[in-house]
Amino acid sequence: MATACSSDDVSVSPDSLASLTSSIPFQTGTVIACASGSQNPNEVIAYVYPRPGVRDLRFFETNDATVDALDYSNYQEIDVVPQDFFNGYLNSIVREVSQEKWLILSFMEGDTLQLSNPIRLKHTSQNTIFTDDITITSAVQTMPEFNWEQNVQPSDAIYFQVVSNSSNDLLSGTYTIEPQFQYYNTQNVVLNITRDLPPPALIEGLNYGITVMGVSEDNWVNFLVSRSFLVDK
Repeated sequence: MATACSSDDVSVSPDSLASLTSSIPFQTGTVIACASGSQNPNEVIAYVYPRPGVRDLRFFETNDATVDALDYSNYQEIDVVPQDFFNGYLNSIVREVSQEKWLILSFMEGDTLQLSNPIRLKHTSQNTIFTDDITITSAVQTMPEFNWEQNVQPSDAIYFQVVSNSSNDLLSGTYTIEPQFQYYNTQNVVLNITRDLPPPALIEGLNYGITVMGVSEDNWVNFLVSRSFLVDK
């Protein structure tokens, strides 16, 4: 839930998130973000959805994972260079870190600082599983259905699905609680970041991509599915 806040505590590091939130209005839990591991054991990737019109994306991290994740004085700003993900519809930030810790991402929207919920890195204790194991069925020809296995331990809180074209443009971005999504049926969708509604119809004979992230309550990506598929004629 988003909350509007301000703080009078200025006895903190000038590079800390607490210092930033002491000077301007801010809201918490309003930035859609998560993080995963990678094939490099010391590398993590943060993902963020920069809503149209936002600016000044920032990245904050703690020293380790033992600190209070809700105490903003524990977060120091780190200079990072965001990269385009799905041709800029999303941003990704790749960072080498040997130690597990907490992250928060922020951006400005109007005159308000928007903050993600804390993201718990688990790349050393429970690295992200990368797979192409997903079932694709086409009972309705241009509306394929995607099903994947639910992660049991730890449990997935939510699933993020992206359907993209052969140029890696995002066609739809949706969240479900169930390990299933059909393009483009939003009956079980709980959060939708698809901007162009309705999204374009899939075309018979063309290749597309499906990406699924299983995300835990602390915003760590337990598994990431990525696979191409052909819409049958």
